[in-house]
Formats: sequence, C-alpha cells, structure tokens
Amino acid sequence: MTDTKNAEAVEHEEETIVHEGVHNYSSEDEWVRPTDPVILERLEWFQDQKLGLMMHWGPYSQLGVVESWALSDGDADWARDCIDWGVAGEELKREYFDLNLTFNPIRFQPEVWADLAADSGFKYLTFTTKHHDGFCMWDTHTTDYRITGSQTPFHRHKYADICRNLFDAFRARGLAISTYFSKADWHTPDYWAPGMERGEKMWRGPSYDPKEYPWLWEKFVQFTHEQITELMTRYGRIDMLWLDAGWVNEHSGQDIRLGELVDRIRQEHQPWLLSADRTVGGAYENIITPEQTLPDRPLHVPWESCITIGTSFSFNYEDRYKSPRELVHLLVEIVAKGGNLALNIGPQPDGRLPKAAIDSMQGLGVWLKDNGEAIYGTRICAPYASNEQNVYWTRKDDMTYAIILYKEGENVQQQLELSPVEHVNRAVLLGAEQELPLQPTDQGIVVTLPSFAENEETPIALAIRLT
Repeated sequence: MTDTKNAEAVEHEEETIVHEGVHNYSSEDEWVRPTDPVILERLEWFQDQKLGLMMHWGPYSQLGVVESWALSDGDADWARDCIDWGVAGEELKREYFDLNLTFNPIRFQPEVWADLAADSGFKYLTFTTKHHDGFCMWDTHTTDYRITGSQTPFHRHKYADICRNLFDAFRARGLAISTYFSKADWHTPDYWAPGMERGEKMWRGPSYDPKEYPWLWEKFVQFTHEQITELMTRYGRIDMLWLDAGWVNEHSGQDIRLGELVDRIRQEHQPWLLSADRTVGGAYENIITPEQTLPDRPLHVPWESCITIGTSFSFNYEDRYKSPRELVHLLVEIVAKGGNLALNIGPQPDGRLPKAAIDSMQGLGVWLKDNGEAIYGTRICAPYASNEQNVYWTRKDDMTYAIILYKEGENVQQQLELSPVEHVNRAVLLGAEQELPLQPTDQGIVVTLPSFAENEETPIALAIRLT
C-alpha cells in the first residue's frame, strides 16, 4: 500500500470514529477490566453516582454554534451549516481563533452553578478544560491561548481561572470532578503546523505525518503531557480524566503515550484517577461513553451516556430544552441498563446558565428528592424493562425497585401487574412512603396504586420499593 493510500485509510478510520460531531462508542467486549484494586473500587463508586453534569463552554459560546468543529475543513459539509455570515476556510478560522479577544463572561458565578447541581441531584461535574480548538479554561503555562491570557478580557476577573473556581465550588458541595480534555489541539503549531502538505484543507488530525516528522510530534506529546499534568497536580483532587478526540491514538499513528502519562499520575499524584479514553478501547478506557444515544440493552461494564439537555453540547441561541419528564425518563432507562447519565448544558457567553435549562434541572431534582433511592447506588435487575407497561427495574441490596414512566396526560391505572416478581410481601411507594396493597398472581404480583384525580397532573414517574 502506498503512503497516499495509508493516509486515506487513516482519514477514513477517523471518519468512522466521529460522524457529524457525534462519537461512536466502544463495545462491551472491548472493555478491559483493571487489575489495580483501587481503580476497581473507584469504578464501583462511579457506578453508584448515576447522574453527572457535563459542561461545554468556551469562546465559541459567543456565536451559538457547534464547538470547534467548524474549524475542520474535513467536516465542513455538516459543521458549517450554522456559519451564515459569508465566511469560509482561512477567514473563518481566523475569526474563530480570535474569539478569545471578546470572551468576557462577567456574570459567571461558580457557587451558583454548584448549588444548582447539588440541589438538583447531580453527583459529579465533567467540565471542558480544553476542546479541540485548543482554548484552555485554566491558567496553563503552556500557551497564552487561555482564559487567563493577556488578550482575553476576562483575565482580570476574580474568577479568571475558571477551572480552579469551578472545581473548588463543586467540591465544596460534595461533587466529584471529571476533567474533559481534548487530545487533539487545532491551535498549537505542534499539531496543526503551518506550511505542511494539507495546507488550507485541514482535517481532524495533524497537518503532517508523525512518522515523517517525529521531532515535531514529540513536541506535541510533551505539550499534551505538560497540560494534563498541570490539571492533575495544581487543581486538587481529580476523580476522572475524560479524554476526547478518539482519533488520537496509537493505532492511528498518533501515539501520545497516554498509558505512560496516566500511570505516572496515578503513581505520583492521584492513585484513584479513572481514565475515560473514549472510543479507543483498552486499559485506559475504564468507562465506555455513548454520545447522544443509549445502548439498546444493558451493558455489564461501567458506562455513561453524555446527552445534551438542549439540542447541542455548546450554547445555542433559541435552543429547545428537554422537559423534567423527558430527563427523568432518560435517566431511568439509562440506570436500568446499568449506566450513568452525563447531562450536558452549554453555559451562555455572559456566564449564566439558560433559564429553561435551569428549570428542567430543578424539575429533575424535585423527582430525585422523592425517588432517588431507586436510582443512586443501584445495579441492573433482570429483566431491566417491561416495555408494554413502561416499567423499568433496578435493585440495591435485598430491595428491588419498579419505576413506572408516564406520558403527559396519560391516565394512571390503579391496578398494576408486575412480573416476573417472586417472594415479595411488601410494596412501598417512594416519596409518600405509602404502603401499597398487593396480591400475588401466577405471573407475579398486582399492586394497587393511589388514585389520581382527573384534573391532577400526570406523575412523571412512580417508584415502588419491593421487599
């Protein structure tokens, strides 16, 4: 195979990893069970959490367009649909990379975000420290293309080091910290190097072949190691390193020696650190991460679906946000299939969270206050779902939970048959802690639910504890 064919094959492989900005995800068979007992313990902890808050935020929020992807000429057919002001190619890249000159989110209040997340039932934060565009949301020493850089007006603000202030605020409310980090960096000349063969027609990968320019690739590897090490040594306890840009991996010829880095961090700084090298498989993808989708069946390995509360990961003007009912139903199905929900919200360019998104998060939190027992700390319970009744199952210790989902306006049938259920002699409705009459049948049990008035709003979901 010629060098040209090799390059084409690699680029085709990258296209299969990401389609229109949405990553595929590794199969259950590709998951490698860690041997370190500390990491195994932390994976059990992770599977207990069930609900994380993900945030994509950076200078791109000013435009209300998809984050980073419009920079890639190889993704122009879909990523530039939102670029409607008559620019393309190099002019678009110049305008995009200059967004740091106007990014000034002076209404940012990290404690308010942390309070909202904690009160709404979230257990950890996954925050974009750096997306593919290379803009750093922490006070890095590796580049001036950062939130604390002299050209970024926000650098004078008391909360200028956004990662530090966010992480401290969320930890203070008891939430764990996961750092999203893009392994690709389209701003540094060590990755998208000027004057190379690809020229003005850039793709997701480097502008050069790392095999032909090993010295330049090594500069990029050291740059990446230094950035991740900063986050792992200067920003307190980090529970997970959440790595994006799955096309950067050893198999594609873009080896950043991730294992060497993660092992060193675990040995010297953060022995509990989980690694989510998404879509790559192998020993450093401790958690599988479906994106904007759910597996069609339970997965018996640690996983989380990252799904947007609106229609995009970054802030989008006039977006439509999922209702509390939609969020509860989404969370219940994910948990019943053994996973976590990483619910993504894109903050506004001024530093606030969109009001409609806040309302939905709070609605989810209200339901979890009454019914969280059936969610947090649970595991898969066969048969996981009874689709004809819209019932999902979870379990914890010697308790089984049946969670019934209702559409808006649906009538609540008082007699609910639950099967297959055996050896149950008590049913309690969560929230009300109301014991429900039950009658054994050949197939399981029939539970009598409380009556709901015709003019009463249909419940989002009811959770029953069975013992």
